[in-house]
Amino acid sequence: MHCSIVILNWNGRKHLQTCLPSVCATDYEDYSIWVADNGSTDDSVAWLREQMSDCVQILELKDNTGYAGGYAKALQQIKADVYVLLNSDVEVTPSWLRPVMSAFATHQKLAAVQPHILDYRNRNMFEYAGAAGGYIDFLGYPFCAGRIFEQIEDDHGQYNSPKSVFWVSGACLFVRAGAYHQVGGLDPTFFAHMEEIDLCWRLQNAGYQLWQMPESVVYHIGGGTLSYGNSMKTFLNFRNSLINLQKNLPANERYWKVTLRMLLDLPAALKFLFHGSWADAWAVFRAHMSFYRLQPTIRRTRKAIINRPLPSAALTGMFRGSILWVHVSGRKDGLNAFFYRQLLKDVTKGLVVPVDMTPNQTR
Repeated sequence: MHCSIVILNWNGRKHLQTCLPSVCATDYEDYSIWVADNGSTDDSVAWLREQMSDCVQILELKDNTGYAGGYAKALQQIKADVYVLLNSDVEVTPSWLRPVMSAFATHQKLAAVQPHILDYRNRNMFEYAGAAGGYIDFLGYPFCAGRIFEQIEDDHGQYNSPKSVFWVSGACLFVRAGAYHQVGGLDPTFFAHMEEIDLCWRLQNAGYQLWQMPESVVYHIGGGTLSYGNSMKTFLNFRNSLINLQKNLPANERYWKVTLRMLLDLPAALKFLFHGSWADAWAVFRAHMSFYRLQPTIRRTRKAIINRPLPSAALTGMFRGSILWVHVSGRKDGLNAFFYRQLLKDVTKGLVVPVDMTPNQTR
């Protein structure tokens, strides 16, 4: 199977210099590396041509259309059996491709995979953007094994079994090319942030599986394009969460969940105000306004989806409780039980060897 590693770049020469050599040192027989430049105004492309032309193929895109739009354009032009959507600020380990490509070759219903994503600066700690695999609660709040909101765990082997997940991180997203194109690929409406959750949701609705594989390890610097405290990131996260719910939930769940989620955004905005984060509070308001304006676009993209949305109860990796309540109250019992049920399902499917059948502990 041929694997195309596609790195979307926007003014990221510094990260390319730091991380691209590790990608070029990948220990695998059949792969290519592409850098899709998203309209950079720095000297990234010139540096690539001068220093990395023997390793990398360059695809120049005219405009910066964000993560979703950039990859949507690039992947229309690249042929492969498996794509790896890799952030420019990710350092990989030599054998990172091997276990994942082996899984794709063996399991035909496997559509997307995420490796262990660890912190580049603190390599014993998970990294915010994906950690050990993504889940979502019933109101569309995403979280990870190893990361709930801003609480991030050290990696001490607690998630060292492969497992099925709801979503895989866009920082390092392996996806079967046929499945990607079958469900329509990334939606440019999102621009950036949570577009991978939308893609994974559609893949699940189409009957595919999504896994997290700890045998593959990468190190993410993080905040390469938008820093974690950026109000634009706040805007995109709040708006795109609502788009995900509106677009992917069945009609009998869609309206009340979107309404409740919007009401819960109000205390979040007030919290920003209380802490003096005026730009973030304003970003929540702008997110709601943008969501209203995008209604015709969301309806159009929803109608274009081939597979009808499945009920939440039929989806793997959806926590039926509230991760917000878990975070605020500090009570992890329900979440631990959720991880335990997931482990039992994966054992039944033969995905996990039951070395330790105790619930995973989250902090």
